[in-house]
Amino acid sequence: MFDFSIITQWFDQLLQVTLGCPEWLAILIECVLVGTGILLGYALIAIVLIFMERKVCAYFQCRLGPMRVGYWGLLQVFADVFKMLIKEIFIVDRADKVLYLVAPLLVIIGSVGAFSFLPWNNGATILDFNVGVFLLTAISSIGVVGIFLAGWGSNNKYSVLSAMRGAVQMISYEMSLCLCLITAVILTGTMQMSGIVEAQTGPWKWLIFQGHIPAIIAFFVFLIAGNAEANRGPFDMAEAESELTAGHHTEYSGMGFGFFYLAEFLNLFIIAGIAATVFLGGWVHG
Repeated sequence: MFDFSIITQWFDQLLQVTLGCPEWLAILIECVLVGTGILLGYALIAIVLIFMERKVCAYFQCRLGPMRVGYWGLLQVFADVFKMLIKEIFIVDRADKVLYLVAPLLVIIGSVGAFSFLPWNNGATILDFNVGVFLLTAISSIGVVGIFLAGWGSNNKYSVLSAMRGAVQMISYEMSLCLCLITAVILTGTMQMSGIVEAQTGPWKWLIFQGHIPAIIAFFVFLIAGNAEANRGPFDMAEAESELTAGHHTEYSGMGFGFFYLAEFLNLFIIAGIAATVFLGGWVHG
């Protein structure tokens, strides 16, 4: 398995030795590049997931899905993103302006922070602390605060009801998620994401095989609770369109709504990534 730390060390040497950059400047450049890569990957994966869901849902319903913009509708999501970027952002009357504006930022910060903990390959882990599982759950929980503040700050009774539903549901299922991760920590003996992967050295040493019945139960509970955490059906009570219009983001427009939309889709990817990392061996080992 290729070690990506070779590339990072080479780039660090290029900045400090070849180009003569001071250490603080080299670290700053590296952080900016890594942060840009995280945000770019976050946005591209969200675009792919949105397009896939539209096409798959259309197939289920005997429709074609988006077809007008680009070949086979491939540019439709880019057009929608451009539309959200140029939409006017307005604040509803009597809303708590501070909470209203901070809420989508908290949601996207929690989602991007959890996304940064995913170990992509050997040596390609962005945030890899010795208490990684603890920090992952802590940072991802920021999104719950953002959802509740979005409903409360909107000064809309439907948004408040949706936010209360969403917050209670997410907090409830986060307990199940944390217990499943604790099971993995006990079985592997480490809280570091890369350490959990390294404890699974091959397809027949994945945690669901090593851990036997407890790991298998934890894996399936994690998938169900993760689906509920992302507010996807049948756990989409917080966004019940028939009674609550849209949910906690009813009063948002432009990129305020876009942040909620992006975070919702990426949370699915994050849940799948954590499940693959913790229970299915992470990156492939020989």
